[in-house]
Amino acid sequence: MTNADAAPIACDMLVTAAVVICQNDARDVLRDAALAITDGHIVAVGPRTELAGRYAPAETLALPDAMVLPGLVNTHTHAAMTLFRGLCDDAPLSVWLSDHIWPAEARLTPEAVRLGTQLACAEMLASGTTCFLDAYLFVDAVADAVQAAGMRAILCQGVFDIENAGFKTSDAALASAAALADRLAGEPLLRPAIFPHAVYTCREKTLERCAAFARERGVLLSTHAAETARENDDCQKANAARVIPYLHRLGMLGPHTLLAHGVALDAADLALLAETGTTVAHCPKSNMKLASGIAPVHALRDAGVAVGLGTDGAASNNALNLFSEMTTAALLQKVATGDPTALHAGAALDMATRDGARALGWPELGRLEPGCPADLCALDLTRPHLQPNIDPVSDAVYAANGGEVVLTMVAGRVHFRDGVFLTMDYEVLRQAFRKAAVRLSGR
Repeated sequence: MTNADAAPIACDMLVTAAVVICQNDARDVLRDAALAITDGHIVAVGPRTELAGRYAPAETLALPDAMVLPGLVNTHTHAAMTLFRGLCDDAPLSVWLSDHIWPAEARLTPEAVRLGTQLACAEMLASGTTCFLDAYLFVDAVADAVQAAGMRAILCQGVFDIENAGFKTSDAALASAAALADRLAGEPLLRPAIFPHAVYTCREKTLERCAAFARERGVLLSTHAAETARENDDCQKANAARVIPYLHRLGMLGPHTLLAHGVALDAADLALLAETGTTVAHCPKSNMKLASGIAPVHALRDAGVAVGLGTDGAASNNALNLFSEMTTAALLQKVATGDPTALHAGAALDMATRDGARALGWPELGRLEPGCPADLCALDLTRPHLQPNIDPVSDAVYAANGGEVVLTMVAGRVHFRDGVFLTMDYEVLRQAFRKAAVRLSGR
């Protein structure tokens, strides 16, 4: 019996599209293509006519005017800070944090965090993000919100040595981290992690305990690091070392560590990150807005460091839109290096997909190929600014703005379609969120 005579293979869904950007190792871009999906995973990708003849889907999702690409991966955010969007703009990091954000966070409640996180999930789903790393307070409320939204996430328990709305002591925060790891054991879409806030909010012993916790529980360790030149100066005075070597001294660097920002890095820092396999979350818009500086992304990538893209929180960005971050990251590196070839479109898309997934220790994400989770988004190619679609990767990075997203899928399930959220009552959420935001901000 020939292949042409073989009985069609049953699958849950066949997605057809005008263009599929695979982000596989070959970086294939397919025209008039399709993906076959079963049990939330991709089983085949290829020409539409070929897959339509080979598979018998329970459902066909036809997107004849759309460009499909992997779901985007946000490697650093504080989701519930949507509650503080616009609270303080155009201020230095130290003023923004100490005079505005920390006082507002002192009034946080688990319910407010749940609402803020769920609103953030809606915002990310509507702009093609399917997975994110969150580092914040009241992590059980965060987990409840993300589970309700149906997104994929790495959820970090934040740890401080300063009293906050969540905990009065770092001991209590570490106990919560252990409870989180127990709660998420076996969860297919959620993974636990730990997040000591920074070298300036955590004592040396606390940082060492967090590193030990991550090793013992086999979870990701993430922290803010080298976000500003001042952070290095203060660390040098307090610990006789810059931030990166100080973290290394405490056993915090390694392939299971993700550093947020990495702006103020020198050549020795770069070499240490590459040597240890430490990864970095680049947040270009937040870094620009707070005048923190320009991370040496081009040099990090050249050194072999995995660099993902992050939005940071909505209080310092002020959006959770990775299409915007891709554009900004690519243009910023060209200006910083004086080289128009620096961080080309394909590299920026890698950072928002497969490299971000690698940075999170979840390498099967961020690509559309057999065996990978069916996490994807689709852009409307009928929009004027996506014509004539000569180079789909270029369009995704330099022309798209996230508003073209017409579909977002996580693990084979559609969560956002044509402006409608399928896993939440957005209007009910919006009203409750606004009340919580007004109470916290006093405005």
